[in-house]
Amino acid sequence: MEVRVPDIGDFKDVPVIEVLVRPGDSVAAEDPLVTLESDKATMDVPAPAAGTVESIRVKAGDKVSEGSVLLVLDAATPAAATPKAPVSAPPAPAHGPAGVVEVKVPDIGDFKDVPVIEIMVKPGDTVAAEDPLVTLESDKATMDVPAPFSGDVRELRVKVGDKVSEGSVIVTLAAETAAQAAPASAPAAVTVAPTVPRAAATVAPTTPSAVDEKSFALAYAGPGVRKLARELGIDLGRVTGSGNHGRIVKEDVEAFAKSGTAAPSGAGIGGIDLLPWPHVDFAKFGPIETKPLSRIKKISAANLHRNWVMIPHVTNHDDADITELEAFRVELNKENDKRGIRVSMLAFIIKAVCATLARFPEFNASLDGDSLVLKKYYHIGFAADTPQGLVVPVIRDADRKGVLAIAQEMSELAALARGGKLKAEQMQGGTFTISSLGGIGGTYFTPIINAPEVAIMGICRSAWRQVSSDGRNAAWRLMLPLSLSYDHRVIDGASAARFNSHFAALLSDLRRVLV
Repeated sequence: MEVRVPDIGDFKDVPVIEVLVRPGDSVAAEDPLVTLESDKATMDVPAPAAGTVESIRVKAGDKVSEGSVLLVLDAATPAAATPKAPVSAPPAPAHGPAGVVEVKVPDIGDFKDVPVIEIMVKPGDTVAAEDPLVTLESDKATMDVPAPFSGDVRELRVKVGDKVSEGSVIVTLAAETAAQAAPASAPAAVTVAPTVPRAAATVAPTTPSAVDEKSFALAYAGPGVRKLARELGIDLGRVTGSGNHGRIVKEDVEAFAKSGTAAPSGAGIGGIDLLPWPHVDFAKFGPIETKPLSRIKKISAANLHRNWVMIPHVTNHDDADITELEAFRVELNKENDKRGIRVSMLAFIIKAVCATLARFPEFNASLDGDSLVLKKYYHIGFAADTPQGLVVPVIRDADRKGVLAIAQEMSELAALARGGKLKAEQMQGGTFTISSLGGIGGTYFTPIINAPEVAIMGICRSAWRQVSSDGRNAAWRLMLPLSLSYDHRVIDGASAARFNSHFAALLSDLRRVLV
């Protein structure tokens, strides 16, 4: 049978971020097959029946919508699949009139006040047994609460953001026939997805004390991978992800366990053991407040950590004289005031960066094994600060756009970012990134490279300084601090210095862009 993407609401072109099975794998009903990630939630697509995976039709990075074929499943021999052990059943469902049953949160361990992060159904929907109804997210895992039997959704008792515990009523469900509803004396066992991947049996578990709960919670991994890591006693905070955007996949956990580095002391770096992360009761020393990290910050943390550890960063600092450019920017804004277009210095910077990248193509590249992929297009990302965290919208083909067009597109993308409405494609495909602190402050800093790019430009607030070109006569000039971080595997110091020098010259006299 063909396994397709179920109803996922209004989402379309949702990226596949992880494929959890391989051809030949045996799966049980409701085992997670692939993981999708929209801009609001991560979701697993479960197996509709037990069987053997014949072929896989998607790969990580593909985009799918409702009805897209994910894989082909041979359900002819379901006995071959590993049976799933259900989580202990919730309290007996309360039957209302006409077979209406209250579906409650099952036993979810010691967790209480767990937030509802997604609701997969609406009143009037028809669901099959084991279809996911809502998704909960504790500080350790994401879990789906499935339908205990087939029927129609009558009423939703929760909404996104509500906090629930074991026994909380989430929906009322009307059974298709009275016989399908589990009798109160023997309620249907409700299972919490996902199950442990079968490959876990081949890896010897490690000492559970190796797990640091804080770093485990921040790791960028799906529910199935988290479950596997807990079974093996592996701290996900110490595992490097090889999946899309640095996501930790099942193979990463298995390889980490087999390498022997999962011992509590840690293999460390260069043969030096790393000490476990300190656990401190901060409340002993004074008042505290604990706030959960936003989902964007969790993802950013994993990406930034990977990029900082895996890329040998070097930062070259320089200054650009933007005295005339700033005067031109002010005049340009006066001319376009009635059009509602406000040009920031960043728009000029993006234009100058494109011209500099054309002069130094190794900065507009990505490292692929032993090869350098030189890109013939210029998609420039700019870091946008939002209440949810840092995001990087991308100006596509910036070299073909004028300063006014760039300024208007930046304004539109920044507004979408602040509202949490950026689409995935609006943050993909960047070839070079600019991180600007110009409106805040600072002098110089070391921006972290946005992999798979090989360089990033950091901009700080401009300041008036007395500058002398001959060592005798000084004049007040508006100087812009530049901080260029580069991947030393690809770029050497001399090239970085030349890049910054050329970039600064273009900002000093933007007419040079035309030359």
